[in-house]
Amino acid sequence: MRVRLTVVVDSVVSVLNEMTEMKGGRMSATLNDRRTEMEERLGDVRELMARALGQTVLNRLPPGTERQFLGTGKMLRSRLLFRAGDAAVTPVPVLLHSAAAVELIHAASLLHDDVIDGGFIRRNLPAFWVERGIPGAILVGDLMLFKALELLGETDDGRLMAALVKMTGEVCDAESEQELFLRGKQPTWENCVTIARRKTGALFAFAAYAAGGADPALSAALQEAGYAIGTAYQLADDILDVVGTEGDAGKTLGTDHMRCKTTAASAAAVTGVDPVLYIELLLQEAEDILAPWPAILRAWRQFADEDLRPAVNKSLAAYAAG
Repeated sequence: MRVRLTVVVDSVVSVLNEMTEMKGGRMSATLNDRRTEMEERLGDVRELMARALGQTVLNRLPPGTERQFLGTGKMLRSRLLFRAGDAAVTPVPVLLHSAAAVELIHAASLLHDDVIDGGFIRRNLPAFWVERGIPGAILVGDLMLFKALELLGETDDGRLMAALVKMTGEVCDAESEQELFLRGKQPTWENCVTIARRKTGALFAFAAYAAGGADPALSAALQEAGYAIGTAYQLADDILDVVGTEGDAGKTLGTDHMRCKTTAASAAAVTGVDPVLYIELLLQEAEDILAPWPAILRAWRQFADEDLRPAVNKSLAAYAAG
């Protein structure tokens, strides 16, 4: 009897193991399919950005130079747009043009940031200003800003344009405050968070807002959730500037500290606030905002788990180790 029971149990366990392996294989295949589809869509965004800049004098630069100002970054704002936008059934052309516009503005801001902070490396390449000069980097950044607006205008009825102009203005406002009024001053956590919300949160907010399509309530909720995760991302990036390595980050680090800027690292050192806990609270806040829309929340969590958290966790792990 024991022998027969043992055989039955072994048989059941074997079947369950096979089922688990099959399920795991299907889940792995599904995840790989999703990643492949996302990479294809990000490729479409890059093509649209390249097309827009190819209509300018930048088409006279040597081949490959565009990597220094378009780069091969994570494109988190585009990923957010596609994941949330698909769940909201927002038209694909709106998502594609919104993604290209916000990525161009983000890339332009990096050109200017590297000049301001003296960053020599960006995405594991020499910063654009290093090889093309400070005036060149400033001018190309300005050009990219206006090509972004032109791109968005190809599919927008004015609603998204107004939002993008407003939120890009917030980025500039935060950068100006950080440079002109807070640098070298005693940092506070409140100042740190308000800078992060506008400096980085604003473009995440635009991406989320655009994903909401024609639903005003959903777009407003997505916008606020975008501010929350964008703030969290910037706070994590502040930490990376102190505890990360340039090889992993792909950019010059330590410039915030050298220039005495108000960041999560400097503010936490003075105030005793736990930045890791604060970041987690912001990520949860974003999910809470979207709770009334279950399909959107599922897409949001997919973005958080597959796209955002790997980048954020790298900074938090380095902080914990330090």
